[in-house]
Amino acid sequence: MQSNKILIVGAGFSGVAIARFLAEKGFNCDVIDKRSHVAGNAYDYFNEHGIRIHQYGPHLFHTSNEAVFSWLSRFTEWVEYKHKVKALLSDGTYVTLPVNRQTKEIVGEENIIDIFIRPYTKKMWGMDIEQLDPSILQRVPIRDDLNEYYFPTDQYQYMPSNGYTELVNNILNHPNINLFLNTAFEKKLENSYIKVFNSMPIDEYYDFCYGRLPYRSIKFHTKSLPINSVLPVATVNFTNTSPYTRVTEWKKIPNHGSNDTYTTLTFEEPCDYQDNEYERYYPVKDLLGDNRDIYKKYSEIENKKNIFIGRCGLYAYLDMHQAISSALAIAEQYLKDDQ
Repeated sequence: MQSNKILIVGAGFSGVAIARFLAEKGFNCDVIDKRSHVAGNAYDYFNEHGIRIHQYGPHLFHTSNEAVFSWLSRFTEWVEYKHKVKALLSDGTYVTLPVNRQTKEIVGEENIIDIFIRPYTKKMWGMDIEQLDPSILQRVPIRDDLNEYYFPTDQYQYMPSNGYTELVNNILNHPNINLFLNTAFEKKLENSYIKVFNSMPIDEYYDFCYGRLPYRSIKFHTKSLPINSVLPVATVNFTNTSPYTRVTEWKKIPNHGSNDTYTTLTFEEPCDYQDNEYERYYPVKDLLGDNRDIYKKYSEIENKKNIFIGRCGLYAYLDMHQAISSALAIAEQYLKDDQ
């Protein structure tokens, strides 16, 4: 075992940020991922119509964290993009989300919860809003102005000019980083490394000894239509009782292709992760905190070899900028502890 050899499990943003940080400090980093591609859930590609698709749903970079934006800017050019979302009402009217003053006037303030929040929450989380931690519902606050942007206060709102896949490949482009795709983690690998930064589900690593941590997942239904354009904005949320929460029209996002005769849309159908080949996307933050208590038991198991990272390792909802910020902080702390 080399004295500076590190294993990173997962080629999503958490893993590749740690790999690049440590590689630049002289460590030899092996990055493995059980999937056939890099970039984790941010993976994107061009389809047969020349339209860029995010395979696991829309990933929109937004932050006010200047350090994260500057770090990422080393690996990509940017195109500015301020995301807009509309909700489709039962009568076919499109209204702005987050709910602003105009939306309130159209639907009536007393109807906001029942039209926008309650049905969406039931689909997304499989729970009533009374069962969820209120912080989840507060992620998209109701506004009293005419704002139309989904992230109105974030300083940096951009998309990587050539997509997330190229951005991640650029991060991994370092002589001290080796990438191994289609490679699942096995505990015997630990013997070859001085430290493992592990983004796999922490409950799975410990063989579910304290039980399974619940997650919500998404089934993505992507359709191409022989028409130039369909939606008024990139993303439209549904307020009906169908199984779908929202639809994204990819051409509405900058640098996502142009085709005069076809457009491509992706519909999202939330489900339990066990109903979607154990694809874990969203940790469930329940009102009483029972799930977090189970995670805490796992996190308190002494493990000198592994440092758990990312959404599944930390059992936390992390936006892209938060995943990168967390990963860089973990890597920096490791260096301090290692000295």
